[in-house]
Amino acid sequence: MKRRLGNLERQLFAHAQMRGLRTLGTGDLLGPLRISAKQERELYSRLSRSGMLAQVRRGLYLVPSRLPLGGMWTPGEALTLNALMKDQGGRYQICGPNAFNRYGFDEQVPTRVYAYNNRISGERTVGSVTLSLIKVADGRLGGIEAAKAPDGETMVYSSRARTLVDAVYDWSRFDGLPRAYVWIRDELTAKRVRAPELVDLTLRYGNQGTIRRMGVLLERVGVSDSMLRSLARRIRRTSGLIPWIPGRPRRGAVSRRWGVVVNGEL
Repeated sequence: MKRRLGNLERQLFAHAQMRGLRTLGTGDLLGPLRISAKQERELYSRLSRSGMLAQVRRGLYLVPSRLPLGGMWTPGEALTLNALMKDQGGRYQICGPNAFNRYGFDEQVPTRVYAYNNRISGERTVGSVTLSLIKVADGRLGGIEAAKAPDGETMVYSSRARTLVDAVYDWSRFDGLPRAYVWIRDELTAKRVRAPELVDLTLRYGNQGTIRRMGVLLERVGVSDSMLRSLARRIRRTSGLIPWIPGRPRRGAVSRRWGVVVNGEL
């Protein structure tokens, strides 16, 4: 761990703090510090290895807003995601287990950050932040709300209602079913979400399986038939049945309207 800062290191942090910079990249220090490209590369490398900068990718680094105590620093989740997406020219929204925890559906605190985005697929680690990045089409981004992180950065989350829809849509990735059905029922009862919003987001961001499963649920909790009809109109007619709760035996009543085997109860 690097404890003492050399002259160039002190100049780097002074430059970044004076200008309010949270990222530095290749070429950013050549003029201000009057150093060569080789010196810049070596400076970034030294500070990254010592834990005083966090490498987003080769040639792009996150900078602490103030010098870290003890010489070690790791960025927050919001700064990491925002810097990565800005670098890629993309958009994101935090989803899945992180959103489940944010809205109180699940008390478990995730050890990584799940985010839909329109640029990158796979895992990235920046400092101590692990990102699970799920690349989706531009049209699948939306239904969001912003929140302030402790470091002042803005984080973009899937909204409460969008999170519930995704728990059904992306049930396999997020272990969403059948627990999402209970969440949705309880949220409707408490009036924290509204049925028209759920229907709209299901039609906008769901697939056929989402529409059919959500149709069964909303019918069972007493949503008006006019809203149910808007879902039913989007179903492609097929003789195939899907289970309401994936992974369980396909035994139960058959809902012909939705093409679903109702193989469980709330």
